[in-house]
Amino acid sequence: MRSFILGIIVTLVCIAAGAYVYFGGGYAPVATSAAPMPFERQMANMALKAHVDKQAPKSVPIAADEANLTAGADTYKSNCAGCHGLPGKSDISPAAKGEFPKPPQLFTGHGVTDDPPGVTYWKVANGIRLTGMPSFKPSLSETQMWQVSLMLANADKLPPAAQQVLGGELTPQGPPHQHQH
Repeated sequence: MRSFILGIIVTLVCIAAGAYVYFGGGYAPVATSAAPMPFERQMANMALKAHVDKQAPKSVPIAADEANLTAGADTYKSNCAGCHGLPGKSDISPAAKGEFPKPPQLFTGHGVTDDPPGVTYWKVANGIRLTGMPSFKPSLSETQMWQVSLMLANADKLPPAAQQVLGGELTPQGPPHQHQH
């Protein structure tokens, strides 16, 4: 029994030492052009989903009315479209092309209409570590962050005024997809 426990301890020390050499020795890929590490996407997505599900607000403090959806479209266009795109536009910005992971283009099939507004709000407010998704708490008000979140949750059924702010008629987003941000 003693040698079994010693074997477990030696194995754990070797794994920790190997991880230290791998990361500390500069062997881990860190460039956005590098292939992801094994299980990197799965582990990051699992951690993100679990954390956001635990902390995301469950209720929305503002109404999904035309005024809020239109204001959300305006805030989105000014602060989010550079990475996440606009409806009817397939161009991806130079910044978005260089990000890892690539930001989802929210109006071309990878939208967030299937996400509860509280989940999107959490991502807008807090950002997502080790991605290009910043926290907007320092620069947007609570109301603005909720307006953007509601606009994205309702992106497939926006009023004409909000569609006009975004640049025209929206096309259906296709089937919902899971995404990181």
